Amino acid sequence: MLKTRWAGRRARSVAVALGAAAALAACGGGSGGGGSSAASCTNTIKVEDVPLVTVWAWYPAMEQVVDHFNETNDDVQVCWTNAGQGGDAYQAFSTALEAGSGAPDVMMIEAEFLGQYTIRNALVDLAPYGAAELEGDYTEGAWADVTEGDAVYAIPVDGGPMGLLVRQDIFDEHGVAVPTTWEEFADAAQALQDAGFDGVIANFPPNWWAFVQAMAAQKGWAPFTYDSASTDIGININTPEAVEVLAFWEDLVDRGLVATDEAFTADYNASLVDGTYASYVAAAWGPGYLEGLSDADEDAVWRAVPLPQWEGEEPRSVNIGGSTFAVSEQASDEELAARVAMDIFGTDEAWRIGIEEAALFPLWRPVLESDYFAELEYPFFDGQQIQKDVFLEAAAGYEGFTTPPFLTYVYDQGTQQLTALVEGRVDAAGALEALEADVRAYAESQGFTVIE
Repeated sequence: MLKTRWAGRRARSVAVALGAAAALAACGGGSGGGGSSAASCTNTIKVEDVPLVTVWAWYPAMEQVVDHFNETNDDVQVCWTNAGQGGDAYQAFSTALEAGSGAPDVMMIEAEFLGQYTIRNALVDLAPYGAAELEGDYTEGAWADVTEGDAVYAIPVDGGPMGLLVRQDIFDEHGVAVPTTWEEFADAAQALQDAGFDGVIANFPPNWWAFVQAMAAQKGWAPFTYDSASTDIGININTPEAVEVLAFWEDLVDRGLVATDEAFTADYNASLVDGTYASYVAAAWGPGYLEGLSDADEDAVWRAVPLPQWEGEEPRSVNIGGSTFAVSEQASDEELAARVAMDIFGTDEAWRIGIEEAALFPLWRPVLESDYFAELEYPFFDGQQIQKDVFLEAAAGYEGFTTPPFLTYVYDQGTQQLTALVEGRVDAAGALEALEADVRAYAESQGFTVIE
């Protein structure tokens, strides 16, 4: 896994298309040696006349984390900008990379998208700056997701081990047991409707290929193999395991037992909290997402339970999301930028902010394995210790997942196929067959050799 996880600097001949957008004005990027003006920072600089390291990040409560770092470091200061979330930030970053200037020194990048930047030599190997010595501070899966061989291309921050968040009051009212397997999940979906529930057990989001990817990974699906020592790539999307998982959800869609709302829209958010969905298949950041919705039903009784497993199969943990801090090739002081990437979430105090104010799931072992985190009670869940009950075990079981250095394209094409599926224009097998053919053709057009 460590060897094949991310595309690296040796695959220089491969051209990968990355999205571009207009560069953000006055972000002050690419000047870690102090060239950035404090006037361009969102935060207030605490110590004057010391080098500034520019950081783009969209974490909630990030300004508080930055303030903590700046208050406890008198020889360097973080100049923070929220350059947009996810795709918007990546587009701005890609534009700056193409232009040769304007990128931040330190960039927040979701782990699964790192390969799109390492392949273009856009990220600094942090191993020479001491990052390799931090391996023991992170979980096996988290470290696998940011390394390749001896190279360390980012520092893990938060993760997305998965569980099931349920409206216990809805299950109890209708006399239906909370499922522990996917087979029970399908039975519970039917039982809720038979008992008169006017909602659905959950949502199947056609615009979120990452959801299907995680569900299939729980069956052992490993669609990509890649070693950046060459331009060979293995693509095996249309497997029996993937077809079985997607057909499972297709059946629930066809029977009207799940909704097919696009994720992260206003309607979706409303359905999460108004009793339309009896459960939410969620990553560890899901509880914070739920709690942040302003129209949440105060009378709802939420509980977190482990992600359902497949009957007769070895339990498997999966992950959605999780972010890192990487150092841009444009950082003028790589060593100082690497220090910020390693240290900004490297204290108990910073993580208390991240956990209590931003609902992040830490991948840093000193906090991840602490009694404080395990025993933290969540008022939204009536005091349940959801980390101890669900997410800590899920995180410990995650071993990493290989993604290609053109994941954006896979996600876009996957969304098209899922949309066709929920509209009845294609079945599960047809969707996966078409997706594999499309991705194979794209990989070859980008200079890769697709191997069996």
